[in-house]
Amino acid sequence: MNVLVVGGSGLIGGDAALYLKSHGHNVTIMARNKPTAPALTALPFLQGDYVNDDMGDGRLKGFDAIVFAAAADIRQLPMDGSVTPDDFYREVNDNAVPRFFAAAREAGVRRAVYIGTFYPQVAAHRIGECPYVTSRSTTDAAVRTMSSDSFTVCSLNLPFVMGHIPGLDIPHIGALVAYASGALELPVFAPKGGTNHISSHSVAQATLAALDHGESGRAYLLGDENYSWKEYLELWFEAAGNPQTLEVREDDHPLLPNVIMFAGAGATVSYEPEAVDELGYDRHQIKATINTLISAYGGK
Repeated sequence: MNVLVVGGSGLIGGDAALYLKSHGHNVTIMARNKPTAPALTALPFLQGDYVNDDMGDGRLKGFDAIVFAAAADIRQLPMDGSVTPDDFYREVNDNAVPRFFAAAREAGVRRAVYIGTFYPQVAAHRIGECPYVTSRSTTDAAVRTMSSDSFTVCSLNLPFVMGHIPGLDIPHIGALVAYASGALELPVFAPKGGTNHISSHSVAQATLAALDHGESGRAYLLGDENYSWKEYLELWFEAAGNPQTLEVREDDHPLLPNVIMFAGAGATVSYEPEAVDELGYDRHQIKATINTLISAYGGK
């Protein structure tokens, strides 16, 4: 199967691209810029900006399936006040993503997996309150509504994701390693609440299964392990050889600030993921992944 992974230069899309390739699919990466990780540069590359480019120009023809791992989040939101969060997310998610999916359908693509976020399912009360959660809910519903006999679409909605592709530097992960190693002069504590986490490798496994036999029109809630932020950060400190018993505070955390807590500051999001057997992905991967990241970023 010829698969186009949109956002394949990043962690989630990149891990999915490599996993699909290892299972015999012909995989092409689409992104605005070429990937930098050596394993990803070995894959065919198709330049594309799903927000600003005309995807009806023929570049999507010849692909049997699409994995879309490129919708925008707070990392892309301009912080200079030039655009409101509502307007930004409406343009780059609500409008641009369904437009891309429509172009893919018209180009003859038959299967699509949309990589979304878990907030519309685990924090539905934030829909209409938080621009990001509202946008991702609207976008997810819009692309799944396109499902038909000739165009199968499902979504994988993810919690916090961690993983490693050699040569792909992720600033947040690097900062966590430095923090746990004692290399940053920042206050050491844990914020209130907690959440579910999953590895990018588990997401890649679920993506392959979704392409093979995902139920059209369905939103799958993925996840692996639930941790309080205290438990989660203590895993990082332990892996870095700098074990700590962290105090829990209501203060804004320097690496896990309230601005990224879209379920609400201090909220605990804990659940047992559905459809693990259907999608066949590995569980209980978080501690091992943290150990890998500590080693990869030189924290131990």
